[in-house]
Amino acid sequence: MTKSDFINNVMSATGTNKKDAALLVEATFNNLADAISNDGKFSYPGFGTFTVKNRAARQGRNPQTGETIQIAASKNVGFKASSNLKGLL
Repeated sequence: MTKSDFINNVMSATGTNKKDAALLVEATFNNLADAISNDGKFSYPGFGTFTVKNRAARQGRNPQTGETIQIAASKNVGFKASSNLKGLL
């Protein structure tokens, strides 16, 4: 599903026009991102939980030269689906 498809589905479900549906979608994802970055976690019952995961620094290897390189520590977002969502799959 593309962003446009998602907006069209929201538009149909809410009975709004495309511009308002796009604003709803943008606001939803902006709030989700803010919650994850500020609190480190966002949970929506019946759907799942988004969390910030810390990835430690590690050594890697350049596949072209075989040279060992240092890969910096990073943060990623993880998602754990709720049992309700898993049941739909």
